[in-house]
Amino acid sequence: MRTIEDHRRDVTALVAGISSALDTEILTVSGDEFTAHPQRYAHRVLASDLVAPSSLPAFDNSQMDGFAVRSADLETASPGSPVSLPVSARIAAGDTFGRHASGTATPIMTGAAVPEGADAVIPIERADPSVFPAPSSDATVRFTEPVLPGTFVREAGSDIASGQTLLRAGSRLSAAQLGVVAGTGATTVPVRRRPRVLLVSTGHEIRDPGSQLRPGQIYDANTVALTASLQSIGCAVTAIPCRSDDAADLLDIVTRAAPGVDLVVTVGGVSAGAREVVRDAFESRGVRFEKVAMQPGGPQGFGLATLPEAIPVVCLPGNPVSALVSFEAFLRPAILSALGVSSPLRELRRGRASHAFDSPAGSHQLRRGIVREDGTLELVGGPSSHLLHSYAESTVLVHVPVGVSAVAAGDELDYWRIDG
Repeated sequence: MRTIEDHRRDVTALVAGISSALDTEILTVSGDEFTAHPQRYAHRVLASDLVAPSSLPAFDNSQMDGFAVRSADLETASPGSPVSLPVSARIAAGDTFGRHASGTATPIMTGAAVPEGADAVIPIERADPSVFPAPSSDATVRFTEPVLPGTFVREAGSDIASGQTLLRAGSRLSAAQLGVVAGTGATTVPVRRRPRVLLVSTGHEIRDPGSQLRPGQIYDANTVALTASLQSIGCAVTAIPCRSDDAADLLDIVTRAAPGVDLVVTVGGVSAGAREVVRDAFESRGVRFEKVAMQPGGPQGFGLATLPEAIPVVCLPGNPVSALVSFEAFLRPAILSALGVSSPLRELRRGRASHAFDSPAGSHQLRRGIVREDGTLELVGGPSSHLLHSYAESTVLVHVPVGVSAVAAGDELDYWRIDG
């Protein structure tokens, strides 16, 4: 049997072929657009390097509510010999740039521009009195210690300078990335077009939730679960279940929809039994079916299918947990790689098993689990691929490599977080 790494490499190479078709789209950066069309901005990937059009911060500003001062005026300040300074006019965030007179203290609010002539800010709680005086008063304020230049001053460009690379191509645009784009004043952002994926869950027995089930029929969990999974990495999904075990029916669905999609993903019908509809439909059309040394999710398929035009097809096993684990191990990194994401794999972390359990020595097992408060890994449910509720309660997939037949409490294991 093939290893997980072997199969991931081949699936990634197959899906990489769609990259050239994922043209650049330009999105407007605007609060109104974000709120009016949230899905347009969700899970997007930057198409090219983005240069900062302005610096962050754009000007020296105060990190604290306090007093802007010239540090040289407080060189002699001490508890026994405080320095008293007259208070000048207050500066609030959004006020135009002001000037600071030597030998005075300028009340300043967080985010306000540090006035020319001042080089430090002293927090209000370190002043005496520790309150701002009323406007137009003849108040003074005392300080009992010196201050270094730059104290509590956010220097212009200290986060990013104008002209520097703001974000690299392949960056996934989540909250912080979109925030910094808006914060520099960029009005547009180039993103890769969403991959268009045809998702076909198969099985004579599957029916939509809410349907009246006959004996032997089941609700279709895979269409919803895999659609959500694909959308979470930025795909546009067309889902058309095939409720038939007839290869001609499956081929008709795929052939009709294929001209408008970049990638076909099927679920189910990939094993070696009778009436394996996906295998029957695609094995003679260029798709390879093989067993990967992985549990759950051993049976897999992939290849360029001729329909009659060639289109990449990735075939996942049908048990819901097998399908989701296969998405994590193979399809998710392959699609993110095609989008240009530099680190498409989940971060591999390390933890210790909270209890002993067995594992098939001939397979790389991926067990559902959680990270306990003490940092140990606790498995949720058994290894069977039908235990979808256990997956829903899990936050990690725990890796037990080939060759390991028993894990003892305290043994170190790798894991992926799957809750983000």
